[in-house]
Amino acid sequence: MSLHVHIPRPHDSEFISRLKALLDSNIKLTVGPDTVPPDDTHVLVGGVPDPEQLRTLSHLKAFVIPFAGVPVKTREIMVDYPQISVHNLHHNAIPTAELAVTLMLAACKLVPFYDRQLRQGDWRSRYDEPTAGIVFGKTALVIGYGAIGKHIAKVCRGMGMKVTAAKRNATESNDGEISLLPLDKLHDVLPKTDVLIIAVPLTTETEGMIGKDELSLLRDGATLVNIGRGLIVDEAALYDELVSGRINAGIDVWYQYPSSVEERQSILPSKFDFEKLDNVVMTPHLAGHSLDTERLRAEAMAALLHAFVSGDYSHNRVDLARGY
Repeated sequence: MSLHVHIPRPHDSEFISRLKALLDSNIKLTVGPDTVPPDDTHVLVGGVPDPEQLRTLSHLKAFVIPFAGVPVKTREIMVDYPQISVHNLHHNAIPTAELAVTLMLAACKLVPFYDRQLRQGDWRSRYDEPTAGIVFGKTALVIGYGAIGKHIAKVCRGMGMKVTAAKRNATESNDGEISLLPLDKLHDVLPKTDVLIIAVPLTTETEGMIGKDELSLLRDGATLVNIGRGLIVDEAALYDELVSGRINAGIDVWYQYPSSVEERQSILPSKFDFEKLDNVVMTPHLAGHSLDTERLRAEAMAALLHAFVSGDYSHNRVDLARGY
């Protein structure tokens, strides 16, 4: 069976060259906005599809989003085309999980605070009462147990932590040494949690799922890590909890983003002063970025397309109703 794949928008040249090298000869690839998708196109690749192409390409079977997550506009468009399956890629799972663990350790160990002090020649923290914690033997709760959450849980277990994972459709069970719980059991496990790691996508169900009540249930000295989306955690409640000094946080996803190139050097990530708090580690939504990103993306895309060739359209398929 042959497969024709069209990528309308330009992508990183490294990604395209790597992808071409990985594809079998029975997969034809066309690229670029100036190239009209041939009538026999089976797969379109992009962030948001062109409705005109969806209407006119009679052989189209799948739309592939070349990153994790599903843009809201894409969901709105694709619900009108149930005959076309929607898929995304999870090539960013390992770098995202690694940053989650990095943020956990940096926040728990107060690394940025100590770094800033020492850069000013201030050694006092070395001689003060210790304030940095450890993670060995502590309990981590990973909310979201997809590709990213599973890798986070595995690494945490490797560091000697007890790990519970919560996911929407879970039943109370075990996945090896990982305890699984449904999301409606969060209030039962939060009081036992030393590290809360959020790795779920943003949907109508997950928006605001961690609010004032949930944060108040965390143990004193707990660490919150968010590599999902900012709006999953109530902005004001999180800021208030951090100002109190009761918990620490490592945050990669935010509430305000640049809307132009000019704003990339001037906009703060929240209307609250997170940047002034010593118990917060901040990164600018780059968990999925790494020097290996385009290689990983090309390998994941090639594997998905080869599955399509064999007639298997089940891999990485998005449930549009759920949004992931």
